Amino acid sequence: MTITSDVHAAVAPSDRADRIGRGLAAFASLATVGAFADGIIRMTDAADDRLWVEAWRTITYAFFIGLFALLAARPRQAAGIWELALAGKTALVVFAVIVGDIPEARLAGMVDFALVVVVALAYVLTRGWLAWQPGTTDPTRGVTAVASGGRTSSPAPDLRPPVAG
Repeated sequence: MTITSDVHAAVAPSDRADRIGRGLAAFASLATVGAFADGIIRMTDAADDRLWVEAWRTITYAFFIGLFALLAARPRQAAGIWELALAGKTALVVFAVIVGDIPEARLAGMVDFALVVVVALAYVLTRGWLAWQPGTTDPTRGVTAVASGGRTSSPAPDLRPPVAG
């Protein structure tokens, strides 16, 4: 692979795209706070045979609040986290479609589908896959050290050939 393609593959997103993507991840975290609050209410009202399931669900909401907050704060330093979050939420959407007519599954499936869309957009806008780049020295801005010969720059240089004119 040439250095030109390495540089273009590893360039961080524009400031605007990065802010929007981080905002979407933060929105996913804040939206999950509502589900967590609902889980607390469900736990207090749960019968003994449902208490464990409601507690497990509520604690999982707390986990996702933190997970989405971490993705918002450090989107290109979370190799695998974006993909795990998207895979888990997508699996829940697929399961909701499979079980279909269960009222709780219908609502939860729609909410999780919205979260998949929001998190996928955040992943693309922040270029979350850059977390997988080896040798990243400045994951917030710039290019990877491998592509730039050990240096980082912000923004990356335009290495396209000049247009003859």
